Amino acid sequence: MIRAFVALPLPDAVRARLAMAQFLLPLPRKLPPESLHITLAFLGDQPEPVLEEVHLALSALHLPPVQVAVQGFGMFGGDRPRSFHAQVVASAALDHLQARVARACAMAGAEPPARRFVPHVTLGRFRAGMADAMRLERAVADGAGFAAGPWLADRFVLFQSHPGAEGPHYQELADYPLTG
Repeated sequence: MIRAFVALPLPDAVRARLAMAQFLLPLPRKLPPESLHITLAFLGDQPEPVLEEVHLALSALHLPPVQVAVQGFGMFGGDRPRSFHAQVVASAALDHLQARVARACAMAGAEPPARRFVPHVTLGRFRAGMADAMRLERAVADGAGFAAGPWLADRFVLFQSHPGAEGPHYQELADYPLTG
């Protein structure tokens, strides 16, 4: 079984800007800058033949590049936050790309979880209740003016996730151009 997901990689300049913001945030467990991305479809653990079908399905997509930008911060988990992220500006083009990628993965046999797409870049994770929610909420409010980009996303990637003591390490399995 291979743990996999499909994501938009970030340009170096955006990754550097997010890493600097991350450094200044009160996050107990920060993700390494090289791990930052925008998930389009989380596939979970899949057998290799299914991932081969996913690869074929994603290779058949012909989609245009997408304008992407980061604006502000947010948290998931409500009163007991479990992750902190940079918000990605929503757009019809990004929603369309995500829907087509998720549909291709589902048709290939790797059904992504059915949940609303909220584009974001996870900057840190923590156990629910283990973070200083007040400081994190202040960081969200203080970071309302944070921005990175815009940039033109011209590819998306099928990644494998390797678990580790310091958090997962991601490996590119395949790269798909957005030229459509």
